[in-house]
Amino acid sequence: MSDLTTLVTPGADTGPDVPWRVTGLLAPFVAARVLTSADVHVARRVAGLCGEDDDRVRLAAALAVRALRAGSVCVVLADARTLVEPAQDEDAQDEDTQDEGAVSPTAFVDLPWPDLDAWVTAVRASPAVADGPDGPDDRPLRWAGGRLYLDRYWRDEVEVRSQVTQRLARVEVDEGRLEAAVDRLFPSPDDERQRAALRTAATSRLTVLTGGPGTGKTTTVARLVAALQDVAGPGLRVALAAPTGKAAARLQESVNAEVAALALDADRERVGELRASTVHRLLGRRPGSSTRFRHHAGHRLPHDVVVVDETSMMSLSLMARLLEAVRPQARVVLVGDAHQLASVEAGAVLGDLVVSLPHGVVELTREHRFGRALADLARAIRDGDDERTVALLRAGGPSVEWVETVGDVATPTEVATLEADVRTTGRRLVTAARAGDADGALAALGEHRLLLAHRRGPAGVAHWAALAEEWVAQETGGRSGAPFPPGRPLIVTSNDRATGLANGDTGVVVATPDGVAVAFATSDGHRLVPTHRLPPVQGVHAMTVHRGQGSQFTRVSVLLPPATSPLLTRELLYTAVTRAREHLRVVGTQDAVRAAVRRRVQRATGLGSPSA
Repeated sequence: MSDLTTLVTPGADTGPDVPWRVTGLLAPFVAARVLTSADVHVARRVAGLCGEDDDRVRLAAALAVRALRAGSVCVVLADARTLVEPAQDEDAQDEDTQDEGAVSPTAFVDLPWPDLDAWVTAVRASPAVADGPDGPDDRPLRWAGGRLYLDRYWRDEVEVRSQVTQRLARVEVDEGRLEAAVDRLFPSPDDERQRAALRTAATSRLTVLTGGPGTGKTTTVARLVAALQDVAGPGLRVALAAPTGKAAARLQESVNAEVAALALDADRERVGELRASTVHRLLGRRPGSSTRFRHHAGHRLPHDVVVVDETSMMSLSLMARLLEAVRPQARVVLVGDAHQLASVEAGAVLGDLVVSLPHGVVELTREHRFGRALADLARAIRDGDDERTVALLRAGGPSVEWVETVGDVATPTEVATLEADVRTTGRRLVTAARAGDADGALAALGEHRLLLAHRRGPAGVAHWAALAEEWVAQETGGRSGAPFPPGRPLIVTSNDRATGLANGDTGVVVATPDGVAVAFATSDGHRLVPTHRLPPVQGVHAMTVHRGQGSQFTRVSVLLPPATSPLLTRELLYTAVTRAREHLRVVGTQDAVRAAVRRRVQRATGLGSPSA
């Protein structure tokens, strides 16, 4: 079982590429770019190791691997011929390589799909497939609820579903004390949903708190912890966590600021100073492993309350590892915006829980600190209303600007206002960094960000980051030959235990009396990391929307790809729009805007389905 599990884990070494002369049933699927060589290679190896020689089973296995690349947890064979969504990972589907996964609906329909009933029968009878929840434990594939999984992902779904079900059982508390805390912490009748969140967290071991930007999620978390310390405490051990270091730092800073603003001294004292970390750091990484941690079902986390922000970014596997590591009596609070992009890896856990849980979910809907124009636009996108989205963009205003381009590639004239923002921000960034003002440089870093869907191509990060760097160089006296010139913004691209930096952390190179160092924001101000100690980094004048999750910027410019881009989805546009605090600029055609609003990310999962 262990060898097969390693074999079918995405990212594992799958050996040499499959020769381009693929024969049999899989050949037309490879020729049509439905399947890659890696998909076929894994399917062949699985079939070979299990003694399976039926091409229909190989095809199903290859589609299950392909599904993971697209963010799905499984493949539904009944829907296979209508698959039109390629992988949603911007690393896998760049404009210059997107044809590897992007196949038209016609191409799918015209392929030699097996007869569905016979196909399902062959798969379920295969020695490579465990048929049903009670099937053998030593097979790499699992058939459950009409879906074909790689067995590891089916087990993760089972773990999450089991944990969620158990944690929804009612917890008895002193109702009078609870209601007194609710009335004290949220006295306004307009805050009924926040009051409901406090009641849910007190009486259940799982709370899902969702809502768009500015709806008061952080305020609710701070007061929720205060209520729990009063009703179930005192002395509860509370952990705050988020998927990225940047999001964790923002969570810690925001929650502690809200705690400091609590009216009652006793509430502030009961909560105290809260610390946040990445989810990976909370669980404790094991050297040499990206999927196993020090804390697990046999060695639980010591905390009584675990609050996770930006939960939409968490993959199915990471959620399974977290929930199994939390003590059965501890409370879990999952916070996030279910309408944002889901994890780059497989799964859509937050969205699945929001739509499937009978109780335990509280959605905050009233915006408190998000501009009306930005909130209205985000709502129109979220609701899939392309007419209203276009109308709101056209209406514009102080906080919304639409640069409606004529062609798919923006001209210099069309991006003149974008260039002005990049130059202004760049000048402030470099001036502060050269003067050794780390806090000023970090503040400038958060003033403006250019967000894109792709990494490469004419509407990709590589092209626009280079252009932005040139604009900044022109504005600040030319390029420096140094590898780390003061003012260069950087993003960390891998977790690093030695420095404590995490994938997604952003910083800026600043001058110091001892040479240059990179300043990273912390809840206490900033920290300086010598350049020779940096983990892998890259420039970040521009970044993908995925990378931007967990962050917000004063001003955001979103440069849309052509309407035909498979990455252009409602979730991507909504996530990009909600990164802006004060001003949003959208650059792209009307067709691209409408395509984004109409196209949803579709991920096949079984979470929440009783038949899975």
